[in-house]
Parts: sequence; structure tokens; C-alpha cells
Amino acid sequence: MTLLRDMCYPTPQELGLAARALADEHPGTVRLREAGTSRAGRPLWVLSVAATGGAPRRAGRDVLVVAGAHANEPVGGATVLALARRLLRDPAPRAGCGWHFLLCADPDGADLHRTPRPYSLLDYHRNFFRPPGPEQPEWAPSLLPPDRLPPETLALTALIDELRPVLQVSLHATDLGGTWVQLTRDIPGLAEPFAKSAAELRIPVENGASDAAGWPSPGPGIFVIPQPGGEAAGAFHPEDTRLSTWYHAHRYAGTTAIVEVPMWASDLVDDPTPHPDPRRALRMLAERLTSDAALVAAVRGGGGTRADPLPYGDPAAAPLLRAVDWTLALIPRVAAEWTTAAPAEATAAYIASIDAFGRRLSLRAAAMLLRVLRTQGHPAAPGLDRLVTGWCEDFAARFGARWVPVATQVEHQSRTVLAAYDRLVAADRSP
Repeated sequence: MTLLRDMCYPTPQELGLAARALADEHPGTVRLREAGTSRAGRPLWVLSVAATGGAPRRAGRDVLVVAGAHANEPVGGATVLALARRLLRDPAPRAGCGWHFLLCADPDGADLHRTPRPYSLLDYHRNFFRPPGPEQPEWAPSLLPPDRLPPETLALTALIDELRPVLQVSLHATDLGGTWVQLTRDIPGLAEPFAKSAAELRIPVENGASDAAGWPSPGPGIFVIPQPGGEAAGAFHPEDTRLSTWYHAHRYAGTTAIVEVPMWASDLVDDPTPHPDPRRALRMLAERLTSDAALVAAVRGGGGTRADPLPYGDPAAAPLLRAVDWTLALIPRVAAEWTTAAPAEATAAYIASIDAFGRRLSLRAAAMLLRVLRTQGHPAAPGLDRLVTGWCEDFAARFGARWVPVATQVEHQSRTVLAAYDRLVAADRSP
């Protein structure tokens, strides 16, 4: 398949306008409504494409697709629009099933992270933002008591309660690596169309994804989140995943699929050969992560300058600084996990995925801190700028990063969503 041109990542405002135009063009079939508002009062738009009469419509047969749960992963917005248009052209998946698209779960975060069309990892990190875990709509229930949940989370869970979806899909992206899918329950047969799509579109499959270490894997790049009591808790989900909104659909016998696609691809994460010494490699990666984080923490604390540590008092800087501090606090826990629970055997892909994960943690903290320092004319800004630039260049060079056009990212996510629904319905119909 040839994708004729690249596209830009749409902003939440552009998504709303495009969705409104689609609803106006297809009255009676497409509906746009507000499912709530963000903390800053921005609308949370839901675009719905009605079921066709080709099969009896039953409660609990709807699909909910969530975009923009992470502010720094903007491809999902483009994917939901593409999926809605595809369903209008080919209504077969709508037989007895309504499709609903939350256009952006975190519009406030998306407003702080700007990625229209990055040309390099450095472009991507110049205006980077990813909120701390408790401020992320999907993760907040795993980290906060019910009376402190943000309105975005409450709107999302209310939407799940209303729709009772048989399938919830959360669209995610990674800056550099490969594609993979996490499932709250296995969807038999998904691995085949997923792998076929990735191969056709030249997207490597991340068969050793760092945040799915040790999870059951029915096929390359497909990971099933362990059930309660399982040994593979996952070093990168130390929170209780089952309290996240991913599991809210389980109240209604639903399944959630989290579809990851890379902005830049690397074949290193698709290498299944055994690594010669994973324990030594992980020790070295943990040491580098600890050292890199210390450099960022020194700047954050005013080290090397006469400036005091930056406070949260500035409303514009506060979200960035909270995210910096949360990331820096997470890093020691991650580094400790690498050294205390290192596997005796691991693939080269897994070690590469760990390598990428560690690089992005310290780089993200540095990039967000740099945004604050630049705005305030802080004397540490030039030095931190050089550090961020060097880390981006090293990251891209180490992994042989190649850009995946936005249209290709969208096509792969769209195919995977439709395949997940098709396989889930087929499994539901089997005797």
C-alpha cells in the first residue's frame, strides 16, 4: 500500500473542527457531543458513528476508542478521524455496533506539548510535555483516591459506564522504537493481522517491550497484562494497573487494547537473538540512568549557579516542574529494578527497549526543565540546552532512528483497531 503524503499531528482544536465538519456532513449517522470538560475548562469531545441495521444491535456491543491519553503522543487524534471516515466508507464493522471516539482525553496536556511535524528527536523535545502520573487521565485511579480524581478521568469512566463497550482501545505512541499491543485480556488471532500490517508498513515489532517484561505473549509484539497474583508485575507499571481506566471496561465484560506505534522506528527493538550478558548490560544502563538523572537534578536544584531551586509559584511553569520532579523521583525505583531483578536470559530486543526507556526518562525531564529555564532567562539554560541536544543526537544515532510518516502511523493503528474488533467478535461467536 502506498500512502501518498505525510500529514501533521492535529491539535485538539483542529480535531474538534474536523469532527464537527464530519458530523455536519453525515447528520443522523455521525454525532459530536461534549462528554465533560478538562481542569482548565476545555471540552472533551466524543465523536460517535452509529451502528447500521445489518445486524441486531445489542447493549454492550459498542466500541470506545480513546486518543490523547498521553499529551506527548498525538497520533491518536489523527487515527480516530481516519477510523471514523473509514467506517463511513466501509460500514461492515458497524453492523449492530456503534463506534465512539474520545478525540483527546487530556486537552490541557496536549496544549502544553506541541508536535505539529517534528523533523528530529530534538524538534520533538523542544516543546515536550508529559504530565506526572497522577495527572494522566488513564493512570490517575491507580495513584489517587477516588475523591481526588481529575475531571478528565471522571468523564472517561462515565463514558465507559454509559457505553459498556465490548472493546476499548487506547491509542498510544512511543518516540523511538517499534509497535506493540498490550491487552487486558487475550484476543485470539490478533497477532497475525498485527504482524502483517507492521511488515507491510515497515514498522518494526517491539517483541521485548520494556514495560511488558515477563508478560504472557501470544505472538510477537502482543502482550497480555498479568492477572492478579501473577509473578510478572512489570517494572514499569509499579502502580496497580487494574485500577486504571483500562480495566474499567471489565465491569461490563469488555476488553481493552493499548496500541503503541513509533514516531521513529528502530530495528534494534525487533532483534530476537539472545543477549550475551543481560545482567551486566542492565547494570550499565542503570548506572547511566542514575548519572544522567543526577545531572538534571543538579540543575533543578540550582546546582552550579547562584539561582535558588525553581518553585511551583509560576502557573505557566508549575505543570512542567511537577512533571520534572515526578520523573526524577521515578528514576531511582526504575534503576533499582534493573539491578535487583535482572533476568539471566534476555533478547537483544529487550535490552534495546530498556536502553531506550532509560534514555527517554532523563531526556524528558531535562527537556521540560529546559522549557522553564529558557522562558525565565535562567543562567543554566545554555548548558542544559547543550545536554538535551547531545542526548537527542546520541539517542537517534544509537538506534538508527528513521521517521515513520504520520499517515503510516495512522494506518497501522487503524488496521490494528479494526483487527482487534474483528477477532474479538469472532471469538465471541465461537461455540
